[in-house]
Amino acid sequence: MMWIAACMCLMVLALLYYWRTAALKPELIYQENAANRHILDRLPRLQRRYFPTFWMFNTHLQLIVLGFKKGFGKKLSYEKSEQLTMADGGTTALHWLGLENPADKPTLLVLHTITGSPHSMRAFMRDIFQLTGWRIVLCQRRGHGDLPLTAPKFNTMGDSDDLREQIEVTAQRYPDSPLYAIGISAGSGLLVRYLGEEGEQSKIRGGMAYCPGYNIEHAFGRAQDFYSRMMAKKLLKQFVFSHPEAFSGLASYNTLINSANLHELHQNIYECAGFNTLQEFMDAANPMRVFHNIRVPVLILNAEDDPVCHIDNAWEYKEQIKEMPQAILAVTRRGSHCAYFEGLTAQPWAHRLAGEYFTALAQTQD
Repeated sequence: MMWIAACMCLMVLALLYYWRTAALKPELIYQENAANRHILDRLPRLQRRYFPTFWMFNTHLQLIVLGFKKGFGKKLSYEKSEQLTMADGGTTALHWLGLENPADKPTLLVLHTITGSPHSMRAFMRDIFQLTGWRIVLCQRRGHGDLPLTAPKFNTMGDSDDLREQIEVTAQRYPDSPLYAIGISAGSGLLVRYLGEEGEQSKIRGGMAYCPGYNIEHAFGRAQDFYSRMMAKKLLKQFVFSHPEAFSGLASYNTLINSANLHELHQNIYECAGFNTLQEFMDAANPMRVFHNIRVPVLILNAEDDPVCHIDNAWEYKEQIKEMPQAILAVTRRGSHCAYFEGLTAQPWAHRLAGEYFTALAQTQD
């Protein structure tokens, strides 16, 4: 009987620990005004506790399960995939769902992760399509997935000029469709760059930044060492080592290929992105240089236990976000990096939040 009592005691302690350290309401940072309150009133997921999957609410377990889901999850057949030739001859692509929707149905552009591809993004694409019923398009960046690198240039943070061309194609095809966008991890930096550069001229009417890293001059240096080293190796293999003819002649090449982590890599990647100096690269790619100029609604989601995009990156901009009338930052205690599983069956909490947010935003803008 003693062991039964001991087990029950441990279970109670585990549940108490979970309740007090994991299953908490998101912390919301925003300017108190009618527009933000109107949106938040329509986002019940942000008004109640987020219950991360009990058997894997650990930061690293969530990432392991996310990796398995990306690698072995259900396949997705896009309704249409097409390659686009950019102004400099580079190649990007658009991958579509919901093409049978009415012409005036909203379109959501999805800006993928730092090593994202149509394959790795299929779970999010399927979920957000089912949750919104909108036309959904994945904007694939040059060099990602199986796209050929037809111009000697790539940018891990994405190229806002490429995105403008992708947006222009989308807008021309569906001129009556309101455009929205979500950026995931590094894709959120690209979204912020576009929105900040365009200001009031943005063709995107609202966005969501999912696990952003904020200021890339410092953010990569805060990532946990294991993930930072692993991702640096993956990026070098995917973009640099696979295209020696394009980059081996650059002055920064030898230093770049010896980068041990994400911070070192992004200190030396500027020539690959088409810039002469690190300063030019940061001026053109760092999303926080133009963050203040965003003029459309933006929901930002971060987790305190994110090992890749450290929460200190978000806290540095807490006061600035409060000064922006259409920005809302939601911070959860758990969620890891773009994982956010909930319930016993590990359902995608953040995907559901995104569906709620864009549906509510479109309704308020009708």
